[in-house]
Amino acid sequence: MNAITNPRREQLLAGAAGPLEGFDVSDPALFEHEAWGPYFKRLRAEDPVHYTPSSRFGPYWSISRYKDIMAVEVDHGTYSNAHGGVQIIDQPEGMQRPSFIRMDPPKHDEQRKVVQPIVAPGNLANMEGLIRERTRRVLDGLPRNEEFDWVEHVSIELTTLMLATLFDWPIERYRQLTYWSDIAICDIEAPDAPVKTEEARFEVLKEMASEMGALFAERQKMPPRFDLLSMLAHGEATREMPLREFMGNLALLIVGGNDTTRNSMSGGLWALSQNPGEWAKLRADPSLIPSMVSEIIRWVTPVIHMRRTALRDTELCGRKIREGEKVVMWYVSANRDETAIEQPERFWIDRPKARQHMSFGFGVHRCVGNRLAELQLRILWEEVLARFQHIEVLGPPKRLYSNFIHGIRSLPVRIPD
Repeated sequence: MNAITNPRREQLLAGAAGPLEGFDVSDPALFEHEAWGPYFKRLRAEDPVHYTPSSRFGPYWSISRYKDIMAVEVDHGTYSNAHGGVQIIDQPEGMQRPSFIRMDPPKHDEQRKVVQPIVAPGNLANMEGLIRERTRRVLDGLPRNEEFDWVEHVSIELTTLMLATLFDWPIERYRQLTYWSDIAICDIEAPDAPVKTEEARFEVLKEMASEMGALFAERQKMPPRFDLLSMLAHGEATREMPLREFMGNLALLIVGGNDTTRNSMSGGLWALSQNPGEWAKLRADPSLIPSMVSEIIRWVTPVIHMRRTALRDTELCGRKIREGEKVVMWYVSANRDETAIEQPERFWIDRPKARQHMSFGFGVHRCVGNRLAELQLRILWEEVLARFQHIEVLGPPKRLYSNFIHGIRSLPVRIPD
């Protein structure tokens, strides 16, 4: 199957040949139509610390090379999460939702430590049996010899069930978590956005905080348990959070525990369908699954960017960045950086140093659930290989209109007998 071709994509690709001064890589259409690659290839080569003076999201700096992103990630004295947040878009005044990812050390470290035990190695080992049982049940229930949506029936189903377990959320209402996740990350200017204004988003997230807050209050009265709400309810750094901070941390944990793994499950199948030699290699040697999981996460790059804000005037690669300016680290570009990753444009399931990628970030803000994501993906592919000789991908994915989450909305497939 050939790569996506459509007039809008061709138009966007043509723009990559234009002058660098006109580049605005924050345009969500670049990611919806998978046209971002040539833009970042030029930025890495010609202007790795690039200034865009005007965009829908205001002026910003683009950091496109792996080593420069690492330098920004570890320099908390210069580049802040707390001042402005972690997305290129600013949350409106009065509707900001602080969370531990939007904090700098030491407060970040104090809140992160509260939830970290849920993804400790011992607990992951305890969860493996449940994840495998659910994965088997979902895969065994898939239709044969007819078209269905892999995203809806597999990726969303598995990740949302896992999320319900992590929160000890009522399993009969697990799809409510998917809805809240979609609300939290949607671009309100997308044609199919579930909400069209920031005020509407804020109201839905307040409803989320109200429903979760009732359970939170219950868990505070109970002995500590091993779920995220109980951990937050009993954690010294989190048990008395203000409402908007509670909203922010809930949204962070729901999106982080759902969207990134969901899109790797879908993006991995699409990548294998486009690289039949790699799929044949996998079927011949299932021991490659752990390496392939890391390669899928690099290839997909579920989180497109993270943003920092300069706390003081500074210089990076000879460019002068002023206090208060947005600094955007483009993880998708770092994961295609020819100077850091061998043959980065190749989907290569037995890649040397497969875990060397930027999809989980770097330093103290590295994704807290990275090992859980890897575990879920490893089990999925072990169980797929045990059941299906082949999965036919019937068309290209429909992608999310977003410059933050590299999302796949649907992927039509068929499983032959």
